[in-house]
Amino acid sequence: MSDLPFRIKKYLNKYSLPNWITEYNSDLLFNNIVVIPSICEFENISKLISSLVELENKYFSNTLFLFVVNNKKNISEEIKTDNIKSLNLLNGLITHQKDNINDKIFQSVISSGINIGVIDASSTGNELPDKDAGIGIARKIGMDCALKLFNYSTNKKKTLICLDADCTVSKNYLTEIADKFNYKNINAAVIRYEHNINKNDEETKAIIYYEILLRYYHLGLIYANSSYAFATIGSAMACDVESYIQIEGMNKRKAAEDFYFLEKLSKNIKVSEINNAIVFPSGRKSWRVPFGTGQSVSRYLSNSKGKYLLHNPKSFEILKKWNNLLLNEKNTDLILNKSKGITQQLYDYLEEQKFSSVIKNIASNAKTEKQLNSQKIKWFDGFKTLKLIHYLKDNGYPDINMFDALDEMLRMLNINIESKRVCGMIPELDIQKKYLFEMRNYIYR
Repeated sequence: MSDLPFRIKKYLNKYSLPNWITEYNSDLLFNNIVVIPSICEFENISKLISSLVELENKYFSNTLFLFVVNNKKNISEEIKTDNIKSLNLLNGLITHQKDNINDKIFQSVISSGINIGVIDASSTGNELPDKDAGIGIARKIGMDCALKLFNYSTNKKKTLICLDADCTVSKNYLTEIADKFNYKNINAAVIRYEHNINKNDEETKAIIYYEILLRYYHLGLIYANSSYAFATIGSAMACDVESYIQIEGMNKRKAAEDFYFLEKLSKNIKVSEINNAIVFPSGRKSWRVPFGTGQSVSRYLSNSKGKYLLHNPKSFEILKKWNNLLLNEKNTDLILNKSKGITQQLYDYLEEQKFSSVIKNIASNAKTEKQLNSQKIKWFDGFKTLKLIHYLKDNGYPDINMFDALDEMLRMLNINIESKRVCGMIPELDIQKKYLFEMRNYIYR
């Protein structure tokens, strides 16, 4: 710690959590560290490592793949046992002790030169605090510990990359990320993601349904010219160390840690997109977080209410008009009254958010038009955007049939799709896949 730059020590002293130690199979320091939280993921860790050793190895020597095996004290024996197996596997790969490790994985790790690290936040005395235990604190522990392992003596970017243990990645994953941060001089990024939809079983139907939900909202934000029009997937995001410190690190939320982390980043720096590398998240059902992929798949498979509905496209038309008004009306005193001309519900929402006093405060503190617009965008952030869409849903713009909504959204974006679908009906799975491919193609164009 004594050799760390002052800004890193200052951050760690103020914001990091004590007690956790990193074990890794090298005496090197790194330029890229991929942080991988893991709970009850023994089988998936093996699959992920098999994917990682196949990566283009241009940056292997200065990259660490850091697993954070974690659980709280009050957890089932099944999870504890699985985590013990994960720790044994990772420690065996780190120390080159082959005991009970699949020979193919062991040899591939040795021959590839991949650097693997592990933080034990699982075994007795090392568990996560029950109050905070979850994905946010697991990511935070890994990312904060990673700050101590960077090579600050070089002028290369020091990049923190988030991945999950149930993912796999494209072979150019590491090369694309490191190249973009170093040669395009970006500071933060979201990375392309795609669920595997090759099968035709019920889980595949569930994951297509869920990915369409995500993509549709993303497309709606793109259409509305939102400053927050990017995917918020925890296993597909990255930032440099300077940006991480600037926003005071990862939060400890048990869910939506990715949403709030990226929102905070985007209020301070530009969040870029890396579209040529792909993260392939798992499409399984899961108990690990209160919402997200796993919970959505679980709800679908249990036939929970509300399937095949999406936000009303008219809500995004309202959002687009509002974003235009907010950023382009020079006279801030007129914005609230002009919002009535868009729709009464928007005006009512802004009143509920105390917009009149907010905009006066913003206007009185802004010295330039650039500062004024920056503060407007920071106030009407990703969370307030989402709240507006939900407010409109509950007040005159209800959700509609998923594919009716998709047809209208694609029309609004000038995307043509030949589906031959009857209005109000849910198409066959191959047509649903066609819709999803069109959405991916537009987003990653």
